[in-house]
Amino acid sequence: MRRPIPMGSLALAAALACGQVPARAQTQPSETTSAAAPLTKGEIKAQREFKMLDFNGDGRLSRQEVALFPRLAAAFDEADTDRDGYVSYEEVRAFAAKYRAERAQARAGTAPADNP
Repeated sequence: MRRPIPMGSLALAAALACGQVPARAQTQPSETTSAAAPLTKGEIKAQREFKMLDFNGDGRLSRQEVALFPRLAAAFDEADTDRDGYVSYEEVRAFAAKYRAERAQARAGTAPADNP
C-alpha cells in the first residue's frame, strides 16, 4: 500500500520548480557531518521534504515518485543530469541553483550572451 502524499511534498515540488531549494547544503538528506557548515532552516526543510517525496526511501526520486507534481515531473529530465532515471538530492540542488541563476538574469534584463 502506498503512503499518503505528505502536504510538505507540495511545498518541495513548488520550491524545486521555482528554484527555491538551497544550493549550499553539502550532505545528502540522510548524511550529516560535523565538518560541514550548519544547515539553514531552508536547507533542513528541503532535505526533509525530499525524504517525504522519496516514498521508497532509496535516497533518490524516481519518475513515479514525482508523477503527481506536474512542475517537478516536467523538470525531471533536465534535473537528471547523469541520465540514470533518478534525481538525487545533489541533482535537485544543482537544478535549483541553475534555475535561480537563470531567473536572476531574466529579472536583471540580461541574457547570458550579454555578459562579457
